[in-house]
Amino acid sequence: MPDPTREAAFDLISAVLDGRQPLEEALDRLPSMAPRDRAAAHRLAASVLRRLGSLDAVISPLLRKDPPERVRHVLRLGAAGLLLLETPAHAAVATAVSLARARGLAAFAGMVNAVLRRIAEIGPSALAGMDRVRIDTPDWLWTSWGARARAIARGHQAPAPIDLTLKPGATAPLGGERLPTGSIRFPTGTRVAELPAYTEGTFWVQDAAAALPARLLTARPAERIADLCAAPGGKTAQLAATGARVVAVERDAARIVRLRENLARLRLTADIVHGDATTWEAASLDAVLLDAPCTATGTIRRHPDVAHLKSQRDVATAVALQDRLLTHAGRLLRPGGRLVYAVCSLQPEEGVPRIEKLVTGGGWRSDPFTTSELADLPEARTAEGFLRTDPGMWAERGGMDGFFAARLVKI
Repeated sequence: MPDPTREAAFDLISAVLDGRQPLEEALDRLPSMAPRDRAAAHRLAASVLRRLGSLDAVISPLLRKDPPERVRHVLRLGAAGLLLLETPAHAAVATAVSLARARGLAAFAGMVNAVLRRIAEIGPSALAGMDRVRIDTPDWLWTSWGARARAIARGHQAPAPIDLTLKPGATAPLGGERLPTGSIRFPTGTRVAELPAYTEGTFWVQDAAAALPARLLTARPAERIADLCAAPGGKTAQLAATGARVVAVERDAARIVRLRENLARLRLTADIVHGDATTWEAASLDAVLLDAPCTATGTIRRHPDVAHLKSQRDVATAVALQDRLLTHAGRLLRPGGRLVYAVCSLQPEEGVPRIEKLVTGGGWRSDPFTTSELADLPEARTAEGFLRTDPGMWAERGGMDGFFAARLVKI
């Protein structure tokens, strides 16, 4: 019988690997289905993308010749069920064969059956002795991460937990772990909307690392602050909760809808501007938070598709936009105004060189984060006083996203 979960997962994998679409966008385009099936399809597709290298390393030796890529997707889903998700062998094999037939690949049904039965016979030992951390990481990323590559890649092997940021004075929902930085951590798969007080707007979802840049801007009540590239609004909410007068600038109209919804649920106020942060005009702001568009390689544990959609070419494109945004941000600030630049990227080019270029051009001085400001995460403070987090940090707690942040003052 057709399995809607695996059919949807097949569509998601095809959209990412063949259509070059982000996984979340592909998920939004799925036909209407039960929320539980939709979540299961997303979980299965993400598991395949997260462990694509090691799954292929198991499958390839069992093939007599290379099948079409769509057949590989069927095999990957079946192997993921057998090796990663503890699906009963008969169910994993039968649903994969059914999926092949349903997707016009009946000519390969026998091969799918034979390969997956063999993997079922071998069992989890099929992955034994494999350097899965290395195999599951594209070469260009591994090389770029240098000495931290193994720790970072190990942090990508499992899905990320759920972190919450609390409004000032709010009580944390029961069942979470309070992290040293103040975030509240819940296990992977937690249904946030079902937590007590969700509708009361006392917290929002935000990775522990993502909560740091806005905090390090040190916003004060009544200050005029711009949050550039603001959606989905976690950092806007942090700034607004301090009593600052916040303008949230976002170019994507669809993301603005989500930004408005989030602020409304949280009962927080900000002026929302639909505009391009490279051209939006304001004068004499006290502070700017620029969470710039980037390659997003710091979010791979949440979005495993990033590892397969991005390349070194994307770094150059991101860097050019980041420089434009930084230059324009300077025009918005009063003398003495503060800028925090942040990216959820692990790529070195998107971090320190951007700050060095800006400061060298004149008109800025670096304002390093102090040891006391990062006392609850001292390993994230670089020698220059910048912030650098990665998924290898807090490994025993479930890791964190990769972020770079720096603070500057306009001269």
